Amino acid sequence: MAQDDSGKSASSADVSAPWGEDLDMFLETTATPEPLSFGKIAVRHILRDRLTLIAMGILLTLILLSVLAGVISKEVLKVDPNSTDLLITFDPPSSEHWLGTDQLGRDQLSRLLFGGRISLAIGFSAAAVSMTIGISIGLIAGFFGRIVDDFIMWFINTLQSIPTLFLLLIIVALFSPTPFWFVVVLGLLGWMGTSRLVRGEVFSLRERDYVTAARALGASRLTLMLRHVLPNAIPIVIVITMIDVGSVILVESALSFLGLGVQPPTATWGNMLSNAQSYFHLGTHLVIFPGLLITITVLCLYLLGDGLRDALDPRLK
Repeated sequence: MAQDDSGKSASSADVSAPWGEDLDMFLETTATPEPLSFGKIAVRHILRDRLTLIAMGILLTLILLSVLAGVISKEVLKVDPNSTDLLITFDPPSSEHWLGTDQLGRDQLSRLLFGGRISLAIGFSAAAVSMTIGISIGLIAGFFGRIVDDFIMWFINTLQSIPTLFLLLIIVALFSPTPFWFVVVLGLLGWMGTSRLVRGEVFSLRERDYVTAARALGASRLTLMLRHVLPNAIPIVIVITMIDVGSVILVESALSFLGLGVQPPTATWGNMLSNAQSYFHLGTHLVIFPGLLITITVLCLYLLGDGLRDALDPRLK
């Protein structure tokens, strides 16, 4: 009997062992994959968007070159961006001066690198100021509504009824047009449109089910705004930020064209392009390269903003 029992147990073990392995393999193959987080989905979407990656790469390259302008000018180009030499004025691109020289014999590439530092700094800083003000006011107006919204919209409509260009010209004429004042003025005059867009987005988000559930669980208004509403408005905020940076660079260039931009010898892409218009027949490279950098930068900012919007907005998937 003992032998029979042992034989039965051994045979049952032989039969159950393969079935157990097959069952484990079956469960592994049919198991539900772990869901991807929102961040991983966004990164995967960006990595598949070649146009956004190209725009991001070009923009990061321009920023890096501008940040390292001093090192590149000193160690690679071996020139001083403000050093003049009247014997080599309007020289075309050559091995010694890669992008030629300007009307004072200064190296064009070195000045473009330093000018990019100022132009990009003004663009991103002014956009950060306008975004901070616009997002805050738009969030408050859209979340509270009623009297608060009516007062804020009346204030915004009043400010927008004043011609921005004329107001900007008056302010720039009264104050010294330094990069700092450009950041302050452009930041304080550029938040109204952002506030309107954020307000409209918040109006939609505050009625969502997850916000209602959080409110029912006792979440405070501050928690609802900062934790549940604002993060879901990030896609439109990113798009606006990228567009605003490009717009500020274009505004600075336009003011430089009118003679009210950052004054030489401080170089920006805008005043380099403005100063070169009088010498177009003597050195076309003085107009082409600053204009090309402004165009490429603004285009990359728009493409990057659109790509990030697609990646971060779940409604577009």
